[in-house]
Amino acid sequence: MGGRVTRVFRNFNVENRASREISKEKPTPAPRHPTARLDAMADSPDIKEEVFRKDDRFLSLLKDVYVESRDPPVRVKDGGGEHLPCKQEEKRLTKLGHLEALDVKTVPKGKISIVEALTLLNNHKLQPQIWTAEKIAADYSLELKEVNSLLEFFIPFTVQEFPKETKKAIKSHKPKQLT
Repeated sequence: MGGRVTRVFRNFNVENRASREISKEKPTPAPRHPTARLDAMADSPDIKEEVFRKDDRFLSLLKDVYVESRDPPVRVKDGGGEHLPCKQEEKRLTKLGHLEALDVKTVPKGKISIVEALTLLNNHKLQPQIWTAEKIAADYSLELKEVNSLLEFFIPFTVQEFPKETKKAIKSHKPKQLT
């Protein structure tokens, strides 16, 4: 009920209000932030004169200031090579064939790229006698345990065709009547 009342007031005289806003020469600007007024005041000549004027009292106090600083000697940290890698990571070239342009060129040993993973999963699905877990592990420099897990838990997409419904199944199913 309250929505009806507010809608009436909201839509009252909409066209006239819209045409009045559109016909304005220049829209009303948003209110300025207080810092904008401070910037305008900084440009005034009185403030500039105050800033650039020398004050003898402050100048005499500044002449009495003496600063002496002593930096501690710089110590060179000898890390002893702790940030250097202990051994270079071995890399291997990818085995992609015609898909080579889609993926990275080199992969660390013990890892495979996504395109290689999809390729070997599809090869294993199509020819499991040829593409055994042992052969995949040897070809792609992987551990046998990881290859077995990969073949067990990651299954490539398969297209399944379901049989078409018979006429009996269609006749037995009655759609609901809308009243």
